[in-house]
Amino acid sequence: MKRFRKKFRRYRDLKKGIMICGHGSRSKSAEKEFGLLAKGLKNKFPETPVEHGFLEYSAPNIHMGLDSLIAQGVEHIIAVPGMLFAATHAKNDIPSVLLTYQKKHQGLKISYGRELALHSEMITAFQSRILECLGLDHIHNGDLYDTMLVVVGRGTSDTYANAEAAKLTRIVTENLGFGWSETVYSGVTFPSVGQGLEIASRLGYKKVVVAPYFLFSGKLIDRIYNYVDRVSETLPDVTFYKAHYLADQDHVINTFVERIYEAENGNLTEDLDLMSSFQKRLKLGQVDIHHHHAEYQPIIDPEDEENLLSHDHDHDHDHDHDHDHDHSHGVYKHIAHPNGPRTMIDQGVCCCFMSQFPEQVIEEERLIIKTRTSS
Repeated sequence: MKRFRKKFRRYRDLKKGIMICGHGSRSKSAEKEFGLLAKGLKNKFPETPVEHGFLEYSAPNIHMGLDSLIAQGVEHIIAVPGMLFAATHAKNDIPSVLLTYQKKHQGLKISYGRELALHSEMITAFQSRILECLGLDHIHNGDLYDTMLVVVGRGTSDTYANAEAAKLTRIVTENLGFGWSETVYSGVTFPSVGQGLEIASRLGYKKVVVAPYFLFSGKLIDRIYNYVDRVSETLPDVTFYKAHYLADQDHVINTFVERIYEAENGNLTEDLDLMSSFQKRLKLGQVDIHHHHAEYQPIIDPEDEENLLSHDHDHDHDHDHDHDHDHSHGVYKHIAHPNGPRTMIDQGVCCCFMSQFPEQVIEEERLIIKTRTSS
């Protein structure tokens, strides 16, 4: 007990710093917006060094942010994932980078927090964006019974992360009283945005809100809005409303603050402790470590940035080219789902994502597209 108290006192007295770990994006606007969020957190912790870094695509990378904190004399780093749900990056890639870094810096303590998840502040932030796009600041029961809500999640191979997006849809549907709702996904899983919107439009609602549950802008946000525009052109009697992504709202920053305090104080139950879970699975040989994620590589070819859209999602495909990656994940088991990723074939997705599709699926989908356009 005395040894524990001594160790606890030593950690308590260490100079603390905060590290916000993002995924990174080819979109410079998303990169800047993440920086604004970090600035908002600096305002919340004026006496504590706050840095941010990215897994890939963007600078600074996570190593750079950690180096900066150490240069400022920080001995205890409180790191939190800047991600909405716990999928591959939050569960595996960020813990891998942090653990590797900690082992190389003897005496450094790193506490890792959890994802933003469906915190009440996040739900409030999302609902405010929905009401904003409708031009409303409050509603009464029944006001939205004639309106359909379509929530767009990021999409991942992690079933439970996808389920959280569906859960969010149900919560918001009941809170605001929408007539109907659906959940679609921008990548990897099903239903895809385009397919989901087409199916949803058959329900007959004349007002449809499309709300992306994303933190920042980027290629995927542009793509989602383009899908909405495309579908709306075919349905002139339906009004589509495009909600803004979350950005650095106070509600979002407040959630980060709570996640930081949770990590600092060790207030994470076993099922929410991402670092502990990672270490257990690592010992069992259930995860691959992708050290490349810590190394930022700038995009040299500007055309590359325009065409490689789907790298803004959780990756579940092999990379053996020079885009940024050299790691591999298994092919998504529902890659050929008729309402899933195959509906995005030839729509600007990156070559390594395309490589997951069996040739038969590609041929079938191209024939469907050809038949549809010729009819």
